[in-house]
Amino acid sequence: MPDMMDKRDRAGLFRLRLAQAMAEKGVTQAALSRACAVDRSTVSALLAPGKRLPNAQLVADCALALGVSCDWLLGLSARPEPVSNLLAASLTMTEAPRALIDETIFGWHREAAGYKIRHVPATLPDMLKTRAMVEWEYAPQLGRSPEQALRAFEDRLAWMRGARSDYEIALPLHEIDNLATGTGYYRGLPPEVRLGQIDRMADLCDQLYPTLRLCLFDARRVFSAPVTVFGPHLAVVYLGRHYIAFRDDARVEAVSEHFDWLVREAEIGARDAARHLRSLKLKI
Repeated sequence: MPDMMDKRDRAGLFRLRLAQAMAEKGVTQAALSRACAVDRSTVSALLAPGKRLPNAQLVADCALALGVSCDWLLGLSARPEPVSNLLAASLTMTEAPRALIDETIFGWHREAAGYKIRHVPATLPDMLKTRAMVEWEYAPQLGRSPEQALRAFEDRLAWMRGARSDYEIALPLHEIDNLATGTGYYRGLPPEVRLGQIDRMADLCDQLYPTLRLCLFDARRVFSAPVTVFGPHLAVVYLGRHYIAFRDDARVEAVSEHFDWLVREAEIGARDAARHLRSLKLKI
């Protein structure tokens, strides 16, 4: 249990923080008195040396007028922001465009450069896709300059691979099976593209291990929505049209633990991923 603060010390801290907040916000005594619906003399008394704290209503009115928390004014918190503001900053919803180059995602990769990135993709991870796969998947979004868009995409992938980040990727087994057999999401994907994609993934798993670690889990036993953990301070859930991003440590840790659980429960570990991928070529 934290040490109790003497009332006189708390009253002094309240005066200091009230004056600090007023100075930072540019709020005069007259303006604060109007906002709190009290006489100016009352605000003057709050700022004058004394041993007593104001009542709870006046503390709350001052905090609201100055955009700070009651807890901070009273010395119960080290952060001046109201809890609602802290929560809003720790959880954001961002549009997720269906586009070959997603600037938001790329920005998060840049932010996490040098940290481990844990990823459960919605389909195949972009960084492992062949050019033919990208052309098939994103054909409607490539626009009038597909060659330029593809070159820009490949430049981004090259940057990601050189960013000193370790990538740990978890995929459901049925995703790879559907790729091999051309079913589900991959219906209509030509056999030669599927074969090239499987070879590409297997080769990268061999070449980049342990910087790249791919594991495959059985979605009948364990399940995950598409999520990415960008280092220690950001976790993102993909909804389809939007990303929900968490920046508070507790939620980032919870998503990281979820990912670690997928890895522990994986049917195919990172050391065996390339071998398993090559065995699926028999299904093409």
